[in-house]
Amino acid sequence: MAGGSSVTPTPLLKDELDIVIPTIRNLDFLEMWRPFFLPYHLIIVQDGDPSKKIHVPEGFDYELYNRNDINRILGPKASCISFKDSACRCFGYMVSKKKYIYTIDDDCFVAKDPSGKDINALEQHIKNLLCPSTPHFFNTLYDPYREGADFVRGYPFSMREGAQTAVSHGLWLNIPDYDAPTQLVKPRERNTRYVDAVMTIPKGTLFPMCGMNLAFDRELIGPAMYFGLMGDGQPIGRYDDMWAGWCIKVICDHLGLGVKTGLPYIWHSKASNPFVNLKKEYKGIYWQEEIIPFFQSVTLPKECTSVQQCYIELSKQVKDKLSNLDPYFTKLADAMLTWIEAWDELNPTGEGLAKLSLANGPAK
Repeated sequence: MAGGSSVTPTPLLKDELDIVIPTIRNLDFLEMWRPFFLPYHLIIVQDGDPSKKIHVPEGFDYELYNRNDINRILGPKASCISFKDSACRCFGYMVSKKKYIYTIDDDCFVAKDPSGKDINALEQHIKNLLCPSTPHFFNTLYDPYREGADFVRGYPFSMREGAQTAVSHGLWLNIPDYDAPTQLVKPRERNTRYVDAVMTIPKGTLFPMCGMNLAFDRELIGPAMYFGLMGDGQPIGRYDDMWAGWCIKVICDHLGLGVKTGLPYIWHSKASNPFVNLKKEYKGIYWQEEIIPFFQSVTLPKECTSVQQCYIELSKQVKDKLSNLDPYFTKLADAMLTWIEAWDELNPTGEGLAKLSLANGPAK
C-alpha cells in the first residue's frame, strides 16, 4: 500500500472461531492475552458455585454460562456435563455456532519464543488447522506445508494433497503436563525446550491429548470432543481431555482426518497439587492399561460416515468391552449417547430446522 499504511490486518478467522475457557476464578489472565484474543468471541464456562461472580476484564466480547445455565439449557441432559472439573468446558463447544474452537486454561500465559518474542498461540493453531495433515505417510521433515519445508524424496505424489486437519494440539513451556506419580518424583522439573516443529500424528497411533492449549475444527470433529464424566460424583478426574483424545483419534483415523501436535507453546504457570491429582487419577492410572488396548483395537463399520454415527458406535463398544472394568464405564457410555443427543438438539442440521433458542440467553 502506498504511503506506508499501518492498517492492522484482520485477525485470522475473526468471525469463525470461538475461544472456550473453563474457570472457577476471575479471568485476569486475559489481560496478557488481550492483543491476541480481543477480536474474538469468548465462551466462558464457570465451574463450581454458580452464585459466585466471575470478573472478566473490560472490552472482551463474551458469553458466560454457569451450572444454572447448563441445567436450564440442557434440562435432564445436563447430567452429561461434568461438575467441578475442567471437563465442563465441552459445554462451550456444544453451544458455539462457529466453525473453529480454541480452548485454553486460565493458568496458561503467553510464552516467548527463543528470540524473546511473544508467541501468538491462536494464530499458530489457525495455521495448523488451515493446512492439510499427513496421517497416512510420515514426512521426516515434519509438516511439509510449512514455509521452507516440503515433501522428502520417496514421499508418494498421490498422497501429497494430504488430509483435512481436524485437531491442533499445542504444547507448554515451564510446567509439563505430567501425571501425579511423575510430578512426585520430579517436583522441580520444568520444560525449557522449545522445539520448532509441527507434526501429524500417524494413522493408527493414539496420543495423550491435553485440553489446556487445543484447537479443533468444530464442524469436522466437534461431536466427538466430549470430555467425559469426570469430577464431582465420579470415581475419576484428570482423564477428561485424554478420553476425548482417544475417541477423536479413532474417529479421525476412520474418517480420514488429521491431527497435528507441536507448535504453538503456551506458558503453563502453575503446577497442580500432586497429592490431589493422585486421588483424582489413581483409578485412571490403573484403568488406562486396559483402555489403551481397547482403543487400539477398535474398528468402526464403514456404514459410520458421520462423527455422530462413529461416536454412537464407539459408545456401544465402550459399554460392551469396558464395563467389566468398572460400572463407571456403563455410566460413561450412556453419557456419551446423552451428549450426542444434546449436541444434535442444540445443533440441528437440514433445511427448515431452526437453531434451538437458548432461553433467556447466558448469564452475564
